[in-house]
Amino acid sequence: MIVDPAVDLADVQGNILRGYKKRLVRHLVLKVNDAAAARRWLVEATSGDAALAPQVTTTANEEPPTCLNVGMTYAGLDALRVAPDQLATFPQEFIDGMAARAVKLGDTGPSDPCHWKPEWRDPEQVHLVVSIHADVRDRRDETADRVLGAGGSRAFVELARLDGERRSDGVVHFGYKDNIAQPHFDNIRNPTDRPDMQPLVEVGAVLLGYKTPVEDVRWEVPEPREDLGFNGSFGAFRVLEQQVDEFERFLSASADLMMNSPLAYQSLPPKAEDGWDPPLSRHEALRELVAAKILGRWRNGVPLVLSPTSPTPDPRVGTNDLNNFDFTTDPDGLSCPMGSHIRRCNPRSARIVQRNTNHSRRIVRRGMPYGPLYDPNHPDDGVERGLLGVFICASLVAQFESIQYDWMNLGLQDPRITGTNDPVVGNNDPKFSSFTMPAGSSSIELRGFPRFVHTKGGAYLFLPSIRALRYLGSIHH
Repeated sequence: MIVDPAVDLADVQGNILRGYKKRLVRHLVLKVNDAAAARRWLVEATSGDAALAPQVTTTANEEPPTCLNVGMTYAGLDALRVAPDQLATFPQEFIDGMAARAVKLGDTGPSDPCHWKPEWRDPEQVHLVVSIHADVRDRRDETADRVLGAGGSRAFVELARLDGERRSDGVVHFGYKDNIAQPHFDNIRNPTDRPDMQPLVEVGAVLLGYKTPVEDVRWEVPEPREDLGFNGSFGAFRVLEQQVDEFERFLSASADLMMNSPLAYQSLPPKAEDGWDPPLSRHEALRELVAAKILGRWRNGVPLVLSPTSPTPDPRVGTNDLNNFDFTTDPDGLSCPMGSHIRRCNPRSARIVQRNTNHSRRIVRRGMPYGPLYDPNHPDDGVERGLLGVFICASLVAQFESIQYDWMNLGLQDPRITGTNDPVVGNNDPKFSSFTMPAGSSSIELRGFPRFVHTKGGAYLFLPSIRALRYLGSIHH
């Protein structure tokens, strides 16, 4: 790994700059019960002595068998007795909390905070989210039990435990291969990572106290700067329920529509599906085409820009090339529609209305599926399934919220999609939803689809540095 000497990786929590490759995760949603015992646990968890407590994982070392990381809400910092004048130096959106920002995030209708799971409905009670990654269930469970036993079980009250499990093929419940595109940070990268045509990202996009992707801007660092704010980050923790059956029905209905439309041949030439591996019927192929068009990739991860008519082109697009593309070669969205999910979230170098923001909103995405696999033979099983996601950045308002509001739920990148929402995760309503698939000189309009992702809870978290965790543990009252 190439490392910027200005960044002390031993001071940075390990889930910020690199993603873990573990199979399992457990997020413990905690309330501080005994502030003194909770602070003592923070000291023990950063002491270097695993006999005292499971240690917070940093970026400096090789990935250990079990990884542990800590995020805190504004209410959590207050519960740990951070001084009011220091709390006031945190950004307003973090102080407000996720539930209070619901309209800006598109959390309305079925995603309104009033419908969230019980543990999230009183934001004042949610203080910490402790995340434990492991490959072995016993290791995960043992570590979680040790956290819950902190201070003789006095430190915390468990509000919820949220378990996720990564499939070996990296596919999430909607059937897409996930976790393909992540920022490559300037001077903090592994040279063997996938090639990426995008510019390297300044580390200040996720770490407080450094140069940011926005020219001449450094985000405010909470005070005391060196002890609390520096090398910290922010995370938007989201529980995102996926309506898989509705999504699959939408694909089938869209394929029905396209079977009767000559415009479909502009996007998928006759018999093209016969050359796929494996070959599909025309109807099944059109379902996969719609899934690819609304996301911007085929469900196996192959980007439409590199292969607009087949998920299995010849020659194949290798794993290391799945992110090696740009949208400048597809300015009108003929291959990858302007309103597709990946194009909305990251327009790359394509021409957009907000010209100075192309690369300034890059965020780190850490996600893990939860719930059982969807069985199309038993579609209405009533079981919840979705994604446990953490979206990491240095400015929640300028990065995470702007992506959610400006790009995903307003479409401000391009006048051709302004006023529409992201077709996969956006705040859609069947009365108004629409998605345009360019087809030659014309287009195919898909309308009347519901919201496929419902927010079930979440919180804005501060991800302190190791030094900051020790500082928080040393507060005396």
